[in-house]
Amino acid sequence: MPTTSLDSAVHCLQQNGLIAYPTEAVFGLGCNPNNESAVQRLLALKQRSADKGLLLIAANIEQLLDWANIPAESLTSLRHQWPASTTYLFNASANVPRWITGTHAKIAVRVTTHPVAAALCQRFGGALVSTSANISGQLPARTATEVAHQLGAQLDAIMPGECDPNAKPSTIIDFASGAIIRQ
Repeated sequence: MPTTSLDSAVHCLQQNGLIAYPTEAVFGLGCNPNNESAVQRLLALKQRSADKGLLLIAANIEQLLDWANIPAESLTSLRHQWPASTTYLFNASANVPRWITGTHAKIAVRVTTHPVAAALCQRFGGALVSTSANISGQLPARTATEVAHQLGAQLDAIMPGECDPNAKPSTIIDFASGAIIRQ
């Protein structure tokens, strides 16, 4: 599958398609988090249990406010910390569907530093599901070519772009407790 333009990728998201795009460390798989069938298709493609929950990325904090109960007194601090390759766990808002949280009361969210991923969120107008572009148990793809070889026929679009070959997947921290879940 050839890579696609930003406009084409956003159109795919609006039509509840699945896309791959570069993030800070690896290529991500994404879809509209409000569309259960798109999320279920993504989970089936990855062979991932819905119980695990999914991370959301955004271009800015405002895109996350409907998803996560971010304390008002924490917004200033977060605006200084994000964008970054740090994902935080917050209590999920009451309207967040189980297909996003899995069996968890919290939701993982990040304001991305990657220009392509941020542009997707900005142009789409909201947060996106973001999970590594791979079948569960396999190595995540770090290039568009690797994505195409592993998943291409099952995706609606692959965005061009580079990942930092030296970067690790984002650190995940429980915001309330400060506990590091993944480093």
